[in-house]
Amino acid sequence: VQLQASGGGLVQAGGSLRLSCAVSGRTSSAYAMAWFRQAPGKEREFVQGIGISRRGTTTYSADSVKGRFTISRDNAKNTVYLQMNSLKLEDTAVYYCALALSYNTVVPAVAERYNYWGQGTQVTVSS
Repeated sequence: VQLQASGGGLVQAGGSLRLSCAVSGRTSSAYAMAWFRQAPGKEREFVQGIGISRRGTTTYSADSVKGRFTISRDNAKNTVYLQMNSLKLEDTAVYYCALALSYNTVVPAVAERYNYWGQGTQVTVSS
């Protein structure tokens, strides 16, 4: 499995960006994908995730981005998106997409649960 993240860039506070994570390779019938981010000098933190199974999809969000960010997927394109609106200075970080092969009903929010990672894309929010 390979993940290719893209879509980062420089944006002013209050603006929007959409990140993409293209998945190639074989996944399990139930899996989860998530976006994490890491700011300079800080630990990697969970942003939003989506669980995918035959029953449908479930999303889970960190409180810091609720109402501003939306995770979604395009099944036909095998791509997961992170739509980021109302961006704040504190959203500045390198954003990583990740895939967990094991998923039941709860989207994991810890990095250790994820088996594959994309290369990261820089998001910089300026004032």
